[in-house]
Amino acid sequence: MPVYEYNCADCGVFEEMMPMSRFADPCDCPACGISAPRILLTVPRLAAISSTARHAHETNERAADSPKRSNHGPNCGCCGGGSKKPSKTLHHPNGSKSFPTKRPWMISH
Repeated sequence: MPVYEYNCADCGVFEEMMPMSRFADPCDCPACGISAPRILLTVPRLAAISSTARHAHETNERAADSPKRSNHGPNCGCCGGGSKKPSKTLHHPNGSKSFPTKRPWMISH
C-alpha cells in the first residue's frame, strides 16, 4: 500500500498508509481525530518500485532551492569539504615570490 501525505489544519502534515482505491478520501488525523485532506502535490511512496527508481523520484521532487546536504564530516575527502590544494607559489624570506611550475620568462609582481 502507498503512503500518502495529509494536512491537518490544527496539527500540520502527517503520513498515512492507505489503499490506492481510497487515494482521494480524507484521513483522520492521528493526533486530534479531525478529518484532513490529502496533499495533492506529493507523489505516494510505493514499496513496489526499486530503490533506485524511488531515489530518482525523490531527487526530482526536491525543490530547486533546497541545498544538497552531505552526511560526511567537515574534512571528508570524497565531498571536497576542507580539502584544499597546496599552493605552488614559493615565498622567500626577503618577501619575494617565485612560481616554479609557471613560465620562467614571466616576471612576478
